[in-house]
Amino acid sequence: MKIIVSEIEEEGLDLDFSETIVRNSLLESEGPVTAHLRVERRGDEVMIRGEIEGTIALQCSRCLIGFHRDMSLNVDLEYHPSSEVAREETYEVPRDEIDVGFYDNDEIDISQVVREQLILSLPMKALCDEACKGLCPECGADLNLQRCECRHETVDPRLKELKRLLSK
Repeated sequence: MKIIVSEIEEEGLDLDFSETIVRNSLLESEGPVTAHLRVERRGDEVMIRGEIEGTIALQCSRCLIGFHRDMSLNVDLEYHPSSEVAREETYEVPRDEIDVGFYDNDEIDISQVVREQLILSLPMKALCDEACKGLCPECGADLNLQRCECRHETVDPRLKELKRLLSK
C-alpha cells in the first residue's frame, strides 16, 4: 500500500492496514499483520503514528526450533524527502533523529514501513523459552527433548600441559 505525500490532506488520514508478510530473509508472519496508523503532513515532512500487531514466525537461536511470537508495538516516525540528504556527500543522523526515514518520488510504501518496524523490533537472539537448553555441540541432540551421552570435557589448549602435570 503506497500513499502519495502530496495528496495527504491538512487534517491527515487514518489508515487501517492488514497484510500477511510472506517469508523473506528476516521476517514471516503467521496470519495478517495489522496496523492502525495516523498519517499527517507538514510541508514535505510526514509523521506516522500508531500501532502494529501481528504474530511473527521465529527460529530459536539455541535449539533451532520454529515458534511464533505475538508482537505489538507503537510507532512514532517522521519521514523527509530523500532529496534533503542527496545534496550532501555524507549525512550523519543525529541521535534525536533516529526515527527519521526518507521517501522518494512523493510516495511512502506503508507495507515497507510496517516490515521495517517489525524487523527493528525483533529480538537479537530469539528464544523459544528462556530455559531452552539448546543443542549438544558434539552430537547435535536437542537437549530439551533428550539427554546425550557425550562427554563435554574441554580443556583450554593453553592449559593442557598443566593438566598433564597434575595427573602425575
